Amino acid sequence: MGEKLWESRFKESLDPLANRFNASISFDKRLYPYDIKGSIAHCRMLAKIGVISEQEAEKIIKALYEIKEELDHKMPSLDEYEDIHTFVETRLVEKIGDTGRKLHTARSRNDQIALDMRLFIKDAVKDILSRIKQLQKVLITTAERHLDIIIPGYTHLQRAQPVLLSHYFLAYYEMFQRDKDRFLQTIKRTDVMPLGSAALAGSSFELDRNMVAKELGFKEISRNSIDAVSDRDFLLDFLYSCAVTMMHLSRISEELIIWSSYEFGFVTIPDAYATGSSIMPQKKNPDILELIRGKTGRVYGNLVSLLTVMKGLPLTYNKDMQEDKEPVFDSYDTTRDCLELMKRTLEKLSFNREKIKAALKGGYITATDLAEYLVRKGVPFRTAHRIVGKIVLYAIEKEKELWELSLDELKSFSSVIEEDIYEWLDPIKSVQKREIFGGTGPEHVKKMIKELKKELESQLLLPTGRSL
Repeated sequence: MGEKLWESRFKESLDPLANRFNASISFDKRLYPYDIKGSIAHCRMLAKIGVISEQEAEKIIKALYEIKEELDHKMPSLDEYEDIHTFVETRLVEKIGDTGRKLHTARSRNDQIALDMRLFIKDAVKDILSRIKQLQKVLITTAERHLDIIIPGYTHLQRAQPVLLSHYFLAYYEMFQRDKDRFLQTIKRTDVMPLGSAALAGSSFELDRNMVAKELGFKEISRNSIDAVSDRDFLLDFLYSCAVTMMHLSRISEELIIWSSYEFGFVTIPDAYATGSSIMPQKKNPDILELIRGKTGRVYGNLVSLLTVMKGLPLTYNKDMQEDKEPVFDSYDTTRDCLELMKRTLEKLSFNREKIKAALKGGYITATDLAEYLVRKGVPFRTAHRIVGKIVLYAIEKEKELWELSLDELKSFSSVIEEDIYEWLDPIKSVQKREIFGGTGPEHVKKMIKELKKELESQLLLPTGRSL
């Protein structure tokens, strides 16, 4: 059992089971780059204010870089250590002796872990923002390549009105754009440097916290030491942002799963992102999309998990807060991978034009156009709605589509109907008539693709002023 940083206070060692239960090294070891980065900044500051000499600082920093290199090259078994802070400090002392013991002056593991997690989240958000941007590029490319495809739009999973396939995919672009905004807000609230708060009361040393914040790239420093070591709101922001992004990934997954079914047949999932059955040779299952949909639940669970941990905690630090890391790491890893897999799937997705075209011929999807035609002829909309409802019921009984009804049949429901009615019953012309801003009209959608391309190509700046 490795030496504990705090064990001089105790007469007996931790029970082996309690030791394993208490340790966080198995998951917080991934924080080592941030722990070392924070330690280097803290060391330089201690030298500046005269707590350690410049020579001691150089010795400590050189050893910290060596430790990082060792861990970058190969992560050893760290099971005997309580946490990553303990390992780094122990290894430092092994390398340079008592000088290494000076590094922890004026800090606690409480503000140290708060720092590490903030540094981690800033990098995690940048990575996710980049991946969302790449997915949005694919959505735009998909929309641009298929401007000629019209699909049935659905409400309640029932055929509703014809829309451009491009318009459909751009709807997901908008969802992911809002996701980016949420992550940017997460960065804003994460960009606060807690080091110097120590255990909870701050330090009696005249620390130069602004120096540390500048070196570590933080925009602000924490204003209250009690809040700084007990705040995990920024992690909840991150988990919520991941949960909403996963919800959007789940929705598009569900869409593609349905569209790839034999009953729909609108799309063909790439072989590289599908699997087969162990018993049914004919099967091609959209397993990757189903897993994205399924993993959304675990990301939701991670958010609820940390909310539950935090809901009853008194100030300041409590060991319960060690339970913040696994949900955060898991949500980051899951969201990152799902974004990448969705991008790759969409890049190779193929559309079955004939099946889509055939679907446009059923479901009375231009009924709204027929009602709008009557309104243009002077019929009040509510009256027009009632008339069209009767026409649809008649067509169902005759087993005909609206465009298959004769002019005499249509006129029997309203005398204002003329020969020009048939252009209002054509799905292609229905789409062409919706050139309103935000609508599915082809010209408007083309303009939106151009605008969104420019939007995406423009430099995305983080609230700190650094470019992504």
